[in-house]
Amino acid sequence: MQGSRALGIVALVTAGLIIITIVRVSSAQQTPIEETISGTISVTRTIVQNARLTGDVTCAVNAAPCIQFGAPGLTLNLNGFTLTGQGDPATGCQSSSVGGEGGILVSNQQDETIQGPGLVQRFKADGILLLNSTRNLVAHVTTSTNCRSGIQVNGSSDNHIEAVVSVKNGTTTAPCGGL
Repeated sequence: MQGSRALGIVALVTAGLIIITIVRVSSAQQTPIEETISGTISVTRTIVQNARLTGDVTCAVNAAPCIQFGAPGLTLNLNGFTLTGQGDPATGCQSSSVGGEGGILVSNQQDETIQGPGLVQRFKADGILLLNSTRNLVAHVTTSTNCRSGIQVNGSSDNHIEAVVSVKNGTTTAPCGGL
C-alpha cells in the first residue's frame, strides 16, 4: 500500500512538472516573424509584417513608392543599408520630380517605425512620406539627394522624427529640403 501511494505521488508530481513546462514553453515570447529585403525592387513592396534590409536595395519602381507599409504597428529596420531610387546622383531629379516615386510611404497607418541607421537616397519624390498617419517614428535615418523632401509629413499627427540627417534634398526650383 505504501509503495502504491509513493508511486501515485511521484506520478502526480511528474504530471505537474510536465504541465508547468508546457505552460512555460507555450507562453515564452516568440521571436516575431520578419521579412528580409535586399537587391532590386521593381514593383512596390508592401510590407505587412516587420521587415529589415539585409543588403542594399535598388528601386526600379516607376511613379510609385519603393516600399509601402500595409498594416499598422510595423517596423522597417534599414539595418545600416542603403535604399536607392532612380533619381540623378547629383540632384535627385532628372528634370523635375515624379509624383509618388518615393522611397518609403506610410499612408493612413499608425504606430509604424522606420529605424536606422540607413540611407534613403535619389528618389524622384520624397525619400520618406508620412501621409495621413499617426504615432510613427523615424529614427537614425539619413536622407540625401531626393528630388523633394528627405522626409515629408503631410496630414499626419503625433509623429516623432529623431536623430535624422537630411542633406541635398529638393531642387533650386522646389527647395523642399530636409523635413
